[in-house]
Amino acid sequence: MNRLSLLSRKPWTWSFVAALATWIVTILFTGGASTASLTQATLTFAAFSVIVGLGQMLVITLGPGNVDLSVPATITLSGTVALKLMDGQDGMILAGLAVSIAIGLAIGIVNYAMIKFLRIPPIIATLSMSFLVQSTAIWYNRGLRVKPPEELASFTTSSTFGVPNTALVALLLSLAVWWLLDRAIFGRWISAIGQNAFSARMAGIAVDGCRLATYVLCAVLASVCGYLLASFSGGAALNMGAEYLLMSIAVVVIGGSAVAGGNSNVPGIWGASLFMFLVVSMLNTYGFGAGVRLIMTGLIIICVIVAASRPAGSAR
Repeated sequence: MNRLSLLSRKPWTWSFVAALATWIVTILFTGGASTASLTQATLTFAAFSVIVGLGQMLVITLGPGNVDLSVPATITLSGTVALKLMDGQDGMILAGLAVSIAIGLAIGIVNYAMIKFLRIPPIIATLSMSFLVQSTAIWYNRGLRVKPPEELASFTTSSTFGVPNTALVALLLSLAVWWLLDRAIFGRWISAIGQNAFSARMAGIAVDGCRLATYVLCAVLASVCGYLLASFSGGAALNMGAEYLLMSIAVVVIGGSAVAGGNSNVPGIWGASLFMFLVVSMLNTYGFGAGVRLIMTGLIIICVIVAASRPAGSAR
């Protein structure tokens, strides 16, 4: 009983409970006919939200005002450039991945350069960067839809031991980020900066270097997501990253990470990503359109923020 009580206090627990409840409701509505396909689809598509959510979580952990709004454009540019470079050749798969990572590195560095040297608030700096990156993607794409290499497309759309490969990649990245936050000194630095940047600087923490590394990691994860998403979708589209702007923030908030910074939650990213996809799937099952889905997403975020901001003893 004590273990159950302790588990219920974990901020990530409720995102998994909500995901499970939504999964059960959807299965019941369909009469259980789509259990296997729904589970596969949930793991597959939630994996992309997990990858971008991990990066956004790192940035938000840095404290109030820190957010990366260039994530959707980074996804689009990365997928577009990588596919065009690979040009359907299996021998260019690693080169495409390297270019995607390089794009993330460049975008992350420029993002933080604008924040640090031009003293532009993160939300404005990354939004401005988003316009520049998206314009570059439009210019570079020029309406072409290049197919991914056959081996890469097969990998992203296949499963290993019944688990989608994209979910396995997301799991590996999650474990890496968890280790970084929980076992490496870098994770303690991020938390310290998020709790009080001035005190962290006085304690000798390399605040600027840590913030730079965090924005770079966020952009690199978004680039990897773009690389995988374009390959999974059979080609890069100029709007393929659009839905991940709200989604990358939603999974962080719903997953139990502190909105004000200083506290991150890797397991919660998974619970929230599964929950968000299942909500969309359930609404689709009931015949609701995109507008209703966006309204529901916004309402869910508001409810979670309000609930999370209430003092523990305020409930009556």
